[in-house]
Amino acid sequence: MDLDGTDSPWGESSTKSKPSLEPSSSQPLKSPAGRNPRTPRRPGTQPVRLEALDDSLGPLGPLGDNAPIPQIDQPPAPPQKEQVVTHNIRQPMASSQSSISKSMLDSVDLSDDVDTVAAGPRVPPPVQPAQGAPVRRETQPSVSIEQAAKPNFYITVGDPHKVGDLTSSHIVYLVRTKTTSKAYRQPEFEVTRRYRDFLWLYSSLHSNNPGVVVPPPPEKQAVGRFDTNFVESRRAALERMLNKIAAHPTLQHDSDLKLFLESEAFNVDVKHKERKEPGLGESKGMFSGLTNISVGGGGKFVEQDEWFHDRRIYLDALENQLKALLKAMDVVVSQRKGLAEAAGEFSTSLHQLSAVELSPSLAGPLEGLSDLQLRIKELYDRQAQQDVLTLGITIDEYIRLIGSIKQAFSSRQKAYHSWHSAEQELQKRKSTQEKLLRQGKTQQDRLTQMHGEVADAERKVHQARLLFEDMGKLMKNELDRFEREKVEDFKSAVETFLESAVEAQKELIELWETFLMQLDAEENEDAFYKPPVEPAAKALAERSSQDSQSTAKVTAEDDDD
Repeated sequence: MDLDGTDSPWGESSTKSKPSLEPSSSQPLKSPAGRNPRTPRRPGTQPVRLEALDDSLGPLGPLGDNAPIPQIDQPPAPPQKEQVVTHNIRQPMASSQSSISKSMLDSVDLSDDVDTVAAGPRVPPPVQPAQGAPVRRETQPSVSIEQAAKPNFYITVGDPHKVGDLTSSHIVYLVRTKTTSKAYRQPEFEVTRRYRDFLWLYSSLHSNNPGVVVPPPPEKQAVGRFDTNFVESRRAALERMLNKIAAHPTLQHDSDLKLFLESEAFNVDVKHKERKEPGLGESKGMFSGLTNISVGGGGKFVEQDEWFHDRRIYLDALENQLKALLKAMDVVVSQRKGLAEAAGEFSTSLHQLSAVELSPSLAGPLEGLSDLQLRIKELYDRQAQQDVLTLGITIDEYIRLIGSIKQAFSSRQKAYHSWHSAEQELQKRKSTQEKLLRQGKTQQDRLTQMHGEVADAERKVHQARLLFEDMGKLMKNELDRFEREKVEDFKSAVETFLESAVEAQKELIELWETFLMQLDAEENEDAFYKPPVEPAAKALAERSSQDSQSTAKVTAEDDDD
């Protein structure tokens, strides 16, 4: 092996020629005069093609930062750095330099376009995306986790109609739902439900979510349940109930709500669910919430938390005030209905009077006043119904909501009794354990078993205490939510009540003004009163006028003679 320094790749000749192999922008190119060891690499036609180039750019044209960007479809082969090997194998410099210079010359466009070359270096073509690169698509902004966890619901209850025979007749409602929740099969769907189905939903949600204030349905009414006004008020109350349940952050994810809104075979699905969960049917009765919660044992409950004590007193006072307001509202509605009935009777009397009146100038205004009273009757009836659907339904809803809050209080009392019952059971187990410890080793097996029972009782006490505390925190949040919604709902109800009252008064004033304008117009046309003339008297008057005219004519002829 030849280890001479001049023949080694690390020799002087290699170190001098190595920097010229990388045409990078950070290392300036040497002039052709400094490349004596290299062989000439310009082809014969090259001097002719490079005469028009700028000398400041070098013999190789625009390189480095000024180099044109090669097209993506045909990229040029970049120059490869010479691999350094430890073996003493000398590569032929001429062939490697010629290949490198050839690749470098290929990157320069030496076309015969003289105009472009004379004008200066070519403008680099626009950069095109790679064929394999993924195409960016304009997408909608991603939905946050909070928005995805809180879907929107828009529920309407409408089209009430009576079905069944005389013994099984009832009202059926069409429940339409629009939602953004992914838990449902479709974004829009509709089902038919009756009143007892809404009662099932309320009791199911109440038993599934202890401590949560579930919006209750309107109360059941046996007399007048097919009356038009009653059916409309119940329909509006059921619609408000469903929308409040769907807007609740906890109740909107309940499986029973999904079953109620989506199931097309509702009764079959409910029976199947009760069969699948045997203990569920007992707690899904109409009034099961009250009976199940009251069964807790432990004696009378004494509230230890001052916050809950104050809220209980406040809710009792609020319930009494709302009941008094609802009673006064019923009086106002009944008075409006009384005014409507009085206007109807007044209209009937005016119509009968106009029928017997001989004078048409008096019979016409009486008949117009009769029609006006009919329109006033309709106005009073409509205003009474609007009062019920705006302010009356809100008052009734919050009276029922207070009842639901009291049931939540009862659930908390039940959790409290369960906690103290677990503590009493723990004390019994501990006393038994202490007796066994005093007996010594004779009861070792029994003592080991009692240790496990005590640990299990402590775990139950801990779980019951956590359940009671968590229910207290949940109820505080529920009561805060109740207060916020109460202010918003009553504000909206009072504003709607006042707006409807103002509109009704405006309509009433417009009716009276229109009637007065009609009377004025008729008086202008008939300035003087003209009594009615009988047909016989009219014929007699015409004959007498004709006779008088003929007599006057004869007298005139005699005078001429």
